[in-house]
Amino acid sequence: MTSRLKIDLPELPKRLFTLGEEPEPVKSISYHTDDMKLFTAIRGALHPNEYQDLRDSKLGVFLKFKELNFAWTSRMVHFMLCFKLDIKNKYELWCLVGPDPVRFSLIDFEHLIGLNCDYVENLKNLRCEVTEEKIAFWQLLGVGIDVGPTTEQIIAACKRCSEWSRDDRMRLGYLAIFTGFIEGRKFSTVTRTSLARLVMDLEEFENYPWGRVAFKVMMDALWNKDLTKFYTIDGFVQVIQVWVYSVRIQSIVWSSRTKQTVSTSAGLQWWQRTQIF
Repeated sequence: MTSRLKIDLPELPKRLFTLGEEPEPVKSISYHTDDMKLFTAIRGALHPNEYQDLRDSKLGVFLKFKELNFAWTSRMVHFMLCFKLDIKNKYELWCLVGPDPVRFSLIDFEHLIGLNCDYVENLKNLRCEVTEEKIAFWQLLGVGIDVGPTTEQIIAACKRCSEWSRDDRMRLGYLAIFTGFIEGRKFSTVTRTSLARLVMDLEEFENYPWGRVAFKVMMDALWNKDLTKFYTIDGFVQVIQVWVYSVRIQSIVWSSRTKQTVSTSAGLQWWQRTQIF
């Protein structure tokens, strides 16, 4: 007679919201990583071969993404966030979809967009020597030496860079990706100078673990976000929507109060058709 072992599965953490009582979105989720002005400016500022080199670089995934004219589905992302479980790990997102828990973590982020997510020490307090070359380039940008450029400053610099050297224009292109997609904050917000200064070494900048930086920016913005009010998410939040598609959720995001539905089928077709990540 074969004995059967009973396995006790761990109890899942509680949901943030009771099933059927998820808050309706007040407005579309606000974010800053879909700035057509920035994309148009940098494409016009770089020579065709320079833009192609930037597009083919390890950070070019953001430009390719922008070229796809990705359709933001705020309502679907909002309801997915409302399915969150109350966990203490700031850098993991667990959601309960039907009976099944699904996870979004650094591993998933790296898998979806392909950026370098290697561990690096002093991610917050990176030290970078200030050289005469850096001072001169920051003057070209019109940025104070003690701060990183804003998206607005990058757009402005694109209008006067025609006589710059090729390396300086490539630096401008990389900084556009840094400010507009990786940091992805309000257009007038300064970026971190310690990270921005890495652009003086183009190879070092391209190979830096920007995936880990981008992931941390977004997850910090999501942490303890009040989903009952209008809210903004910094960073490359579109990856959450791509994640929803990638886990192939075949069900319908549902709100019992309004009886409204949001189908994921169109998004799944988009993801299966493109899969640039």
